[in-house]
Amino acid sequence: MIHAAPDQPQTLGADLRALRRARGLTLAGLAKRLGRSVGWLSQVERDLSEPAIVDLRQIAGALDVPLSLLFAHEAPRADEAGYVVRKGTRRPLGSGAAGLTEELLSPDLTDDFEMMHSTFEPQQRIDQWVTRATQELGYLISGKLDLEIGARAFTIHPGDSFRIRGEPFRWANPYDVPAVVIWVIAPPVY
Repeated sequence: MIHAAPDQPQTLGADLRALRRARGLTLAGLAKRLGRSVGWLSQVERDLSEPAIVDLRQIAGALDVPLSLLFAHEAPRADEAGYVVRKGTRRPLGSGAAGLTEELLSPDLTDDFEMMHSTFEPQQRIDQWVTRATQELGYLISGKLDLEIGARAFTIHPGDSFRIRGEPFRWANPYDVPAVVIWVIAPPVY
């Protein structure tokens, strides 16, 4: 069966539009934060204008995402764009927290959720609580992960899954092997 191409291709503009919308910002609201015109931002989101690196830094800051998220990444094959993400072409994402590597498994950032491959390195932890206005589901593939959600503490083992609904959480991997988690977040935060 042949499917039509996705409505929103994997482009910088489509990603910026999705990130802006996920944060509840209008074009005018983000343009104001950036000190730029609505017309300029609209052209960037429609891939009619290419922002300079200084603009990308400012946009990343305004959207609270790592700058690396906005850099070009290896494009998928034309017949797979919007449908398939090959292992070697995953886009690095994440908070940049030490000991945590995150890669986007979703084809782009234009969906109502994002799916990530997260690797928590051995003997690492995050001390600060993370609170996001999201629903998050995780499935542990390998290793073990200690997870605090609100006042509850859990040790997650391979094959276990968990859910976080806007509660504060933090993680620790005090073990000797990486913990690998498939993580789904709605709405997208990166």
